[in-house]
Amino acid sequence: MKLLVLFALACACFAGNAAGRRRTSPTSFNVLHFGARADGLTDDSNAFMEAWKAACASSGTVRLHIPRGTYFVGPVKFTGPCVNVHSLTVYMKGYLKASTDLSKYVKGDDWIEIGWVDRLTLTGFGTFDGQGSVSWPYNNCPTKKNCKVLPTSIKFVAANNTVVRGITSVNSKFFHIAAVGCNNFWASNIRITAPSDSPNTDGIHIERSSGVTIYSSVIGTGDDCISIGQGNSHVLLSGIKCGPGHGISVGSLGRYQNEGDVRGLVVRDCTLAGTTNGLRIKTWENSPGSSLATNMTFQNIVMKSVANPIIIDQTYCPYMSCSSKVPSRVKISDISFRSIRGTSTTPVAVTFRCSRGIPCQNINLHDVHLRYVGREPATAQCLNIKARYSGMQIPPPCK
Repeated sequence: MKLLVLFALACACFAGNAAGRRRTSPTSFNVLHFGARADGLTDDSNAFMEAWKAACASSGTVRLHIPRGTYFVGPVKFTGPCVNVHSLTVYMKGYLKASTDLSKYVKGDDWIEIGWVDRLTLTGFGTFDGQGSVSWPYNNCPTKKNCKVLPTSIKFVAANNTVVRGITSVNSKFFHIAAVGCNNFWASNIRITAPSDSPNTDGIHIERSSGVTIYSSVIGTGDDCISIGQGNSHVLLSGIKCGPGHGISVGSLGRYQNEGDVRGLVVRDCTLAGTTNGLRIKTWENSPGSSLATNMTFQNIVMKSVANPIIIDQTYCPYMSCSSKVPSRVKISDISFRSIRGTSTTPVAVTFRCSRGIPCQNINLHDVHLRYVGREPATAQCLNIKARYSGMQIPPPCK
């Protein structure tokens, strides 16, 4: 009898442990089980939305699977909050193709929007194809101030503790990836590709976000590889290979009233090759409001045939209608360029064109070695600035 009791207790204990293990294992949802065809022709948007709704309504640790295959999708919104979900992983192995019918993107719509969620991970080495070449001819933003903005491929909005790892984005219509109003955003092993003449295809755009880390990624596109917009703090960019593109940019800042400050940016251990700018801070020349761009460090950067390797431009205006009567009201201060080396395709390798209303303050350069690829030596140009120099300085400091 005792043996039977002990055996019953052991069975009950084993069953309890097994149930516990089952409870802690992730709950999985597969888009194919919600009707996705993955044939590259059928619109799988509804299947993706239904799979997301089921995952978001679940609890505990949740996985949303997008298996191998070609999916015609969009636009779609993956929005929370997912109240009972502790963490949600979108494991994407598939190849997603965006609709090229711009009438499907109503005003303000992007292709894939992920918003108002906490502890989401997007991974799986899948690809987002924005099929932007069809839409690029309709982009007049480079020449028209009040233009209709095309859809961003993947936009994260008000997301906290987000991880994006091992995905590819090709040929976005507008920005490839955007993080807007996010806290604690990590991205790594990202590959972004678009032709060098594709308009406004910024690789990763960051705006009104804090605690952003982007590292070990390869970005070649038609605009900024990474753009740091207004209202950001504590941003780290490391191990980025950029090119082609417009370089790594802060801005443009000061275009609108009541913009937030940009504080605490570190860009280190990056390589820029064949870009039309290198490390750039740009502010509109006639900014309607005042803000700060401060506490930034650019360190250990290699330039390979880069135009304008180091540039601060506070007279930025891509349009003919801009007025230069009012100087930029963005105050730039406490900026360090350390161990910047390589080659420049422009004879002026260092340009500081600061605001005449609020000159740049506390700009420091240490060990800068930028050689012009032409016959004459590289030079520097300075306006409304008194920079500090130490270590090697090629080109020589502004007089």
